[in-house]
Amino acid sequence: MKYSYYPGCTLKTKAKELNDYAIASAKALGIEMEEIEDWQCCGGVYSTATDEIANKLSSVRALAQARDKGQDLLTLCSACHNVIKRVNNDMRNNEDFRTRANNYMAPDMEYNGEANVIHYLEMLRDVVGFDNLKKAVVNPLKGKKIAAYYGCLLLRPGKVMEFDDPENPQIMEDFIKAIGATPVIFSQRNECCGGYMTLNDKELAQKRSNAVVASALEQQADCMITACPLCRYNLVANATENQIPVYYFTELLAEALGVKEEVQA
Repeated sequence: MKYSYYPGCTLKTKAKELNDYAIASAKALGIEMEEIEDWQCCGGVYSTATDEIANKLSSVRALAQARDKGQDLLTLCSACHNVIKRVNNDMRNNEDFRTRANNYMAPDMEYNGEANVIHYLEMLRDVVGFDNLKKAVVNPLKGKKIAAYYGCLLLRPGKVMEFDDPENPQIMEDFIKAIGATPVIFSQRNECCGGYMTLNDKELAQKRSNAVVASALEQQADCMITACPLCRYNLVANATENQIPVYYFTELLAEALGVKEEVQA
């Protein structure tokens, strides 16, 4: 199975391990991630302003490339996934936006929402299948109590993202079970960590991050996993009252599949 792959900026800089462990794990599962050519920043944040077109065009171009290859567009970063999925929804359902965006595109790249945007976790659930993932595990993470931190961007807005139940998600807990560990359910798992507020209100970001980590520790979690580089940053750098190891989910996936050392070599 082959996917067009959109890595995004952070996975080429501060979050290389999220990217590298994902690629190695996909290969072990028979999945090929074909990075699209000349991708540009997705914008980082989805703009809700209806007249904001230009900062969404890189997402449209990425989607058009996947469409032209007859592939789904695979994402990893929660922020990139949120932006691209919502832009694709605009291109499918908002005629005015679609027309204005296509006015910027080359004539042979007109795009009308034909591609599908798939997050890596959705690929594991819906294509590989968690039962098959469990069979592929060579190093089950028995004894680990892992708290899955969803944050905001994978889940909301629920009717557009269609990732999981925004109030009671299960996909990451099912992933944890598949790699042999024990999922920890905690009240703050789908609440905001402070996000981009860390740029202009660090105190508030610290308050939110501390609340998330404290919630996981209350349920006796050994560690946390996330798919979002910004969330990981906040939970590590801004959770000043409590400390807990925070990993990208792909790192524990690579460990369970026995390919972690290959990436580190």
